[in-house]
Amino acid sequence: MIRRVFKAFQYRDFRLMWIGACTSSIGTWMQIVAQGWLIYRLSHSAFLLALDQFLGGLPIFLFSLIGGVVADRMERRKILLGSQYVQMATAALLTILVATGRVHVWHILCLSFISGFAQAFGGPAYQALIPTLVEKDDMPNAIALNSIQFNVAVMVGPALAGQTLARLGEKWCFGLNALSFLAPIISLSLITARFLPLKTTQTMFASLKQGIQFARKQNSMEALIILAFCMTALSMPMRTYIPVFVKDIFHRGPETYGNLLALMGLGSIFGSLMIATAGNMRRKGFVALGALALLGAGITGFALSTSLPLSETFLVLVGASMMAVFATVNSLVQLITTNEMRGRVMSVYNFAFRGGMPMGNLLTGWLVPVFTAPVVLCFNGLLLVILAMYFFFVQRRMAAL
Repeated sequence: MIRRVFKAFQYRDFRLMWIGACTSSIGTWMQIVAQGWLIYRLSHSAFLLALDQFLGGLPIFLFSLIGGVVADRMERRKILLGSQYVQMATAALLTILVATGRVHVWHILCLSFISGFAQAFGGPAYQALIPTLVEKDDMPNAIALNSIQFNVAVMVGPALAGQTLARLGEKWCFGLNALSFLAPIISLSLITARFLPLKTTQTMFASLKQGIQFARKQNSMEALIILAFCMTALSMPMRTYIPVFVKDIFHRGPETYGNLLALMGLGSIFGSLMIATAGNMRRKGFVALGALALLGAGITGFALSTSLPLSETFLVLVGASMMAVFATVNSLVQLITTNEMRGRVMSVYNFAFRGGMPMGNLLTGWLVPVFTAPVVLCFNGLLLVILAMYFFFVQRRMAAL
């Protein structure tokens, strides 16, 4: 069974990319925890927490489509290297600002935007590169393993951040994140796979239009893209507002914040392992919608809970169902897409998937001060359940995949 779960590890280049991405993701999650805590400590503003998430995701929403065109026209490894260097620089600068005591919230917001801009080009290149490192039959397993590395980071990163915050302060979280980018840079330098783009005389706009048209012609692709936007817009704000629950409802400190995110990451690993074990399973659409309904129920339960142990249980459920639906929908999109169109199609998917995050955070940032975080998150969870039921019983193309 273990061999089946880690089947894609037989490919050397995939192993290198997985290790590099896992290391940098742990560092990134240490920064996410410290950054959210720092903003709330400096401002005690729920809106600024949401604004930071919005500004980090806005460049991805605006530029990922262009990033997809670039990923189909350039060597994807070089694009990823450039993205890693920029993100390393922003983390290092934030470390210096915090260490010298000169940091202000606007510094953090600006650096979030710059980091998001780098991710707008690195994201499509990464998603397009990973499937080229394995055989097609092993692609669902590779995508699930990629989800596992992300969720190992979600579990380990916040737990480390909670301890580091409590003992050493925010600057160490940011500094360790800057150092963590050395791992993917080394991995990208060692892999042998190369993507050689076909020469084209098309303009970037024509290439982008071709990618959008390809996505629209594929069976159920539009439904998958709409689902990607809605599920991130409604689910990701919960993670943004965990500091509010920790401080204002549970009356705890940064260690509890890190532990809650770590439990959510633990659940995500369970969800990813289930998808990896299933491999190239049938009825992926049915599984994705069932996980989406569980995700909505878990968010609603967390929002209504005033008991820390019960909230921890709901976070494990949320993490498991979130990764199950994310990995399954991503697999469906990858399997439908041809390699020469992969960068552009994945940028359309990334545009919807990542674009839902800033939009959802911005909207909840306006609503939370009026209705409180528990009320808004409860409403989001119920909407996710309704969305799953809609695709189950009304728009049935998704469930039939």
